[in-house]
Amino acid sequence: MSGHSKWATIKHKKAATDAKRGKIFTRLIKEIAIAARAGGGDIDSNPRLRSAVLAAKAENMPADNIKRAIQRGTGELPGAIYEEFSLEGYGPGGVAVLMDITTDNRNRTVSEIRHLMSRNHGNMGEAGCVAWMFKKLGTISLPRQAASEDDLMSIVLDAGADDLRAEDGAWEVLTPPEAFDAVVAALKAKSLEPDNAELAMVPQNYVKLQGKEAEQAMKLLDALDDQDDVTHVYSNFDTDEEQLATA
Repeated sequence: MSGHSKWATIKHKKAATDAKRGKIFTRLIKEIAIAARAGGGDIDSNPRLRSAVLAAKAENMPADNIKRAIQRGTGELPGAIYEEFSLEGYGPGGVAVLMDITTDNRNRTVSEIRHLMSRNHGNMGEAGCVAWMFKKLGTISLPRQAASEDDLMSIVLDAGADDLRAEDGAWEVLTPPEAFDAVVAALKAKSLEPDNAELAMVPQNYVKLQGKEAEQAMKLLDALDDQDDVTHVYSNFDTDEEQLATA
């Protein structure tokens, strides 16, 4: 999620080196099951399932795990029934926090997240309190050395992207949700493999924190990201690289 905030950028770099595979697999299995339940078990006719399966394969999830997750989603195998919803709130310094949740027990999850928020200088908010600050976009990151700006600009704009920008040593492509798959396909057709590609909620403005507040915000966002039922955490938190290096 490069570009969502400095925290999100660092999170992705961190995930590449010390990923907690069990948590990643749990989240991917939930996503596969939900996608299969919503749109059927055929990846060719279910774009959401296809994306989930590709993400699982990228994490080297065994094929049997993927197959069982699909079968649980379609009802061929027994399993938990997952529910999706969002939670919103505020962190230290008034930064906005938006969370995507996937759980088989709403009451338990909400209670746990409320506790995490209050313990880490944040507080839960009402539905809609911060969602208006974010816009759903496709975000695609590639190494800066992968292609020149002119060449990359030509590829992604022709495929429907909105913007290309340099972000923390990488190229970041922003697309409307409906153009996301086409832009990814256009890049791969040119042998350009993204480091990260997903639909995400991108903040329209940022709140920059320093010192203790920045450290507290980082700690809160990390704690929420580690919660098993939180599939995505978005925030408009921003700070200097030096601050993040010591957080």
